[in-house]
Amino acid sequence: MSDHSHATESTDVVESIVPLMPIVLPIGGAVLIFLLAFIAVFMA
Repeated sequence: MSDHSHATESTDVVESIVPLMPIVLPIGGAVLIFLLAFIAVFMA
């Protein structure tokens, strides 16, 4: 009951994703803009 060593070694999911944000955000934005432009051309 008093052994809490496993709680200090848990890795947070958000902390593991944060270093990838400068790569993920521009790619996601480019894909979103491409999809919006494709939909606009297809509907016109």
